[in-house]
Amino acid sequence: MYTGRTCEECLKNVSCLWCTANNTCLDYPVKTLFPPSSLCALSNARWAACWINFEALIIAMSVVLGAILLSVFVCCCYCCYCRKSSRTRLLEAEEENLIREREKRKQESLQRKNERTIKHNEIRKKYGLLHDMDHPYSTFDE
Repeated sequence: MYTGRTCEECLKNVSCLWCTANNTCLDYPVKTLFPPSSLCALSNARWAACWINFEALIIAMSVVLGAILLSVFVCCCYCCYCRKSSRTRLLEAEEENLIREREKRKQESLQRKNERTIKHNEIRKKYGLLHDMDHPYSTFDE
């Protein structure tokens, strides 16, 4: 139906394929992914645009698709690595905080223990239960 016309007129219909070897407009063989070489060679076939042959179109689309898939893969790997390293940093920071808190509680506990010891010693002195450390051999009065 479009035979004898130009490439642009032929390719307005999406189901058509233009063959530059014999300037014919053919129905695109939808049963096969690529048109067979008996119908038209890939380097001579035009589909979707007259300025690029089918072979170059396939190569360009493959390269673009490969680049997109590779970039998605790299992004996924990078995000997983970043998440892992940030999780590790978070765990290290949490561990450091726990150690700091433990040391702080230990210091506070030692301080309270010293305060209790001082109070107990004052009470012992008051009731005469604590011997004078300056004179360890002093007599005990009843």
